[in-house]
Amino acid sequence: MKKRISRIIILPIVLIGIFIGTVSFKSDFFEIAKQIEIFTTLFKEINMNYVDETNPADLMDTAIKSMLTELDPYTNYWNEQDVEAARINSAGEYTGIGALVKTGPEAITVVEAYKDYPADKAGLKAGDEIIKIGNINVADFKEDAGELLNGAPDSNISITFRRQGEIKTTSLKRSSVELDAVPFYKLLDDNSAYIVLSKFNAKASTQVSQAFKELKSQGADKVILDLRGNLGGLLNEAINVSNIFIPKGELIVTTKSVIEKYNREYFTEKEPIDTKIPLVVLVNGRSASASEIVAGAIQDLDRGVIVGARSFGKGLVQRPKELAYGTQLKITISRYYTPSGRCIQALDYRSRNEEGEAVRTKVSDYNEFTTRNGRKVFDGGGILPDVQLETSEFSDITQSLLLQDAIFDYATKYYYSHELNKPNDFSFTDSDFNDFKKYLATSDFKYQTATERELTEMMDKAEEEELRTEISAEVDKIRAQISAFKKQELDNKKPEIVSLLTDEIIKRYFYKEGLYEYYTTHNPEITKAQSLLNNPSEYSKILK
Repeated sequence: MKKRISRIIILPIVLIGIFIGTVSFKSDFFEIAKQIEIFTTLFKEINMNYVDETNPADLMDTAIKSMLTELDPYTNYWNEQDVEAARINSAGEYTGIGALVKTGPEAITVVEAYKDYPADKAGLKAGDEIIKIGNINVADFKEDAGELLNGAPDSNISITFRRQGEIKTTSLKRSSVELDAVPFYKLLDDNSAYIVLSKFNAKASTQVSQAFKELKSQGADKVILDLRGNLGGLLNEAINVSNIFIPKGELIVTTKSVIEKYNREYFTEKEPIDTKIPLVVLVNGRSASASEIVAGAIQDLDRGVIVGARSFGKGLVQRPKELAYGTQLKITISRYYTPSGRCIQALDYRSRNEEGEAVRTKVSDYNEFTTRNGRKVFDGGGILPDVQLETSEFSDITQSLLLQDAIFDYATKYYYSHELNKPNDFSFTDSDFNDFKKYLATSDFKYQTATERELTEMMDKAEEEELRTEISAEVDKIRAQISAFKKQELDNKKPEIVSLLTDEIIKRYFYKEGLYEYYTTHNPEITKAQSLLNNPSEYSKILK
């Protein structure tokens, strides 16, 4: 009798649960279907009845991208060309001219010509502006004109470009281009294995392993892994790179989502190469995603010392989803957590300010976690290094210089007005820095502080309340003080600015390989890493 009553009680509960779940599902499904129907009819009416001729593809592209801006910058719609570009980035191989370029409305700017590839052999240099490819003017090409540079192996291409105001032409033959994940490695004089990992493509862990083994065979007894400027890539490669230094079976990262199937724990699965060798990992504000997974695991497991500046703070994981006609949706599916349990995501895309910008997590809101040895670490804003250096920082003014290409453009100017025979001969002097400041004063560079933006908003409100006249004199004084502060800010942030200028200038003369070679004897972060690795007591003290 009791069993029967139990069944009678349980059965309604189960049915209620199913009913609630079904109603919830139907409610969501109905709302999605309703909104799709509204959009479909609206899209149809616009294209059939608008006063001017419309382009359905352009309208849809705008609609999709506008919708996705409400989410996060990593959730993107990829057309067929974008899908191919992503495949190239992951595989590390493609057929083209062998150059990193940036597409603008009027021209394609060469950011870097890879050594010994077609663009380099044809004489193209960083800063060159490609205005015509074959018979096609870049300004007239509505799609991504950069795609015109890729093509079949051994196919010829004619390029017209602008250099320092002069129009030039060149021709080249496309070839297969391989993008190494590890562009440089070397045994330093103190027997440190210096390994640069620039991207987490499919070759990352294999190339790091090969470089490490080779340098160990040459006598390396300590390691510097350089992740500065590494924006990330494949999650599984981050696990495998960590596994080189961390034992099999260790938790490296956990992903959590509202979708249960995306909740996963990722452990090291292979036998490591060396779990005892002293290790320093270099990071900066452009070390993101997979770089932060590796740095976070090394730090949380007390496997090595992190040196540099706070990393970017991307704690989100994306996955591509196939759509119709060869397109894809790259969608954020989960957040990731380091072994100690922290999520280092810096920006909250669910909370936005009045300008619609994602809100950065305040330092006061960071949560405390502990490493395996009990050291304090924090979430909310990237990986904070164990040893911080000002030359690795990316302040607001430095970010503005980078975003507006001020450092890139000055390096171009410098290249065409200075001779340099050997990397070790270079030093960016105080005189050079003063020249850089003069260049900024005559350029289009604009730097607006948060205070200036708030002042502008305040004056707009004052206009509405008819208070502008009464407060304008005081506001002008504040603006003058801000202007003086901004000029001083260039000097205050001189170390980080000079570091970036040095990087960009050295690359112009001696390619990336020359820059890394220069690093081995001149870079403050590498010098500090060597100092730590050659002082076992200081190294151990940091980890304990």
